Amino acid sequence: MERLERLLAARDKTIAVLIQRQLDSRAQGTTALNTLEQNISLERVVARKTQELAKERADLENALGQLKLTQTRLLQAQKMESIGQLAAGIAHEINTPTQFVSDNVTFLRSSLAPLFKVLDAARDLAEAVRPGGQCPERLAVFDAAADDADLAFLREQLPMALEQSAEGLTRIATIVNAMKKFSHPSGEVMKPEDLEGIIRTAVIVSQNEWKNVADLQLRFEPDLPPVSCLGDEIGQLVLNLIVNAAQAISERMGKGDLSPGRITIAAARLDRVVELRFEDNGAGIPEKIQGRIFDPFFTTKGVGKGTGQGLAIAYSTVVERHKGQIFFESNGQGTCFFIRLPL
Repeated sequence: MERLERLLAARDKTIAVLIQRQLDSRAQGTTALNTLEQNISLERVVARKTQELAKERADLENALGQLKLTQTRLLQAQKMESIGQLAAGIAHEINTPTQFVSDNVTFLRSSLAPLFKVLDAARDLAEAVRPGGQCPERLAVFDAAADDADLAFLREQLPMALEQSAEGLTRIATIVNAMKKFSHPSGEVMKPEDLEGIIRTAVIVSQNEWKNVADLQLRFEPDLPPVSCLGDEIGQLVLNLIVNAAQAISERMGKGDLSPGRITIAAARLDRVVELRFEDNGAGIPEKIQGRIFDPFFTTKGVGKGTGQGLAIAYSTVVERHKGQIFFESNGQGTCFFIRLPL
């Protein structure tokens, strides 16, 4: 960037020198024919050079502007990468306390039945001794404690509360495990991977992006064969396409179209490839930019909302890394991306 700025300063200085030479030549006031011809020739040279230098300056200013924008997006990408690394670490740290809290809830759930048996026996015992008038003070204490505890309410609500707690902990564990699996690098060695499992993991990780705007449906062909691939890169590809679909639906809703959002992910075998489809009913991709969406750093979003790398990385992952195909169909009522990975 500093080099471009120095070049701009040098071009400005050159233009100033040429103009000053022209002015000095005119100031001499000579009437000699050869001097006049030289001045005319010099004017033409100055005019041409000035035009060329002005164009070069405009090109350099444009390049400098693009470089600054690219730098901003790279910094944003680095920040998002750091956040991703932190999230993976947090997921790992959450796993241990979640596990022992889950174990404790399971213990409490299993302890309720015998505990309620003891309470029932104590209540039956109290009712048995009540007619004989034995231990009236202790019976009064028991009755007061039973009233304060509202045993009927506890009997109904405690199992329900523990059931909901166990369900919540299971969901946390599912998300944590998905984060750990998603963040695990594949290295550079391709191996047979379960695409259905990769997609389901990405769906869990991205749930916060789509759950409030769309209903997400999964359609997998039975007995889908494993695909030799880099699992983490395919997972990132799936995540990017899900997030893009959710954002396209949000964009449509932001324009006043509040019809329900829909994202459908399908996987099926076609001859010697497995085809993945990511279909949404979002705003669609405008025709004028459809030829650029796989270009690095191309984005229609503001700085901080998109780095313009998601689809460029998707193209590189599918075509260059896995020798597959990626293409799309889009109109004003949605988009469908097709991914074909060779078996």
